[in-house]
Amino acid sequence: MSNIKNVAMITVCGRPNVGKSSLTNALVGEKVAIVSNKAQTTRNRIYGVVNREDTQYILLDTPGLHKPKSALGDYMVKVVTSSLSDVDCALLLVEPIAHVGGPEKALIERIQEEKIPCILCINKIDTVEPSALLPVIAAYNEVWSGFDAIIPISAHTGSGLDDLMHELRKYAQEGTQLFPDGQTSDQPERQVMGEIIREKLLLCLDKEIPHGTAVEITKFSERDSGVVDVDATIYCEKASHKGIIIGKQGAMLKKISSLARHDMEKFMGTKVYLETWVKVKENWRDNVNYVRSFGYQV
Repeated sequence: MSNIKNVAMITVCGRPNVGKSSLTNALVGEKVAIVSNKAQTTRNRIYGVVNREDTQYILLDTPGLHKPKSALGDYMVKVVTSSLSDVDCALLLVEPIAHVGGPEKALIERIQEEKIPCILCINKIDTVEPSALLPVIAAYNEVWSGFDAIIPISAHTGSGLDDLMHELRKYAQEGTQLFPDGQTSDQPERQVMGEIIREKLLLCLDKEIPHGTAVEITKFSERDSGVVDVDATIYCEKASHKGIIIGKQGAMLKKISSLARHDMEKFMGTKVYLETWVKVKENWRDNVNYVRSFGYQV
């Protein structure tokens, strides 16, 4: 029987590529959100679930706040702002730079509007000298002195994460367990399969091409033997992009599929048979109906 008596809803927010998904994965203890070194990797709000002692922490991993240039971008910004409503605490993740940029200022304003407590997390401290953190703290305190706590961390090395979890405990409210024991995310397996493929597209492709892709899982079934069959269609915005994704004699698509299948098997704990296709939907990111058809709706 579960001993969970408290629940804390925590929104993880920040500019693109600051490490929100890496932090969520580190706190959960397994990969629940895809990561890449490219901005705007996360498109949906993803719940990561952490059970510690008598408390369940629900971490809302959100897209990076940016200036939208498409219908998809508009959706992603709405996800961020809506995720700062009805939560117990906001965790503003920033880089160790002594300058408060536009996205950070906009998020601070939104947090003030919602009147929710906020922890400032300075990530990537493994990349700077400790003395470099003082000007960062001073810069943010100058913009807003209302942070409940300022905690330097490294999602990469794990430094500071115990201190962060100790601080988050203060925001737990008495309540019933929202996710059963063993469940670490709200994402259905089918959605995870699509996200894994999208992560490999981001890894293998350059410039704008991977940002213009979407993945639809058209088949997800399990055989009696336990083998999982996955059929996936990768959509891109231009015919020229389709050729790049497929590659010479299909080499790039084979590489993407092989990397994805490896991670799928790791996630599912069984053999996966993956088939992929590539289709063109011109400028789908600017078409609200296409954006919604791919599951991006608040």
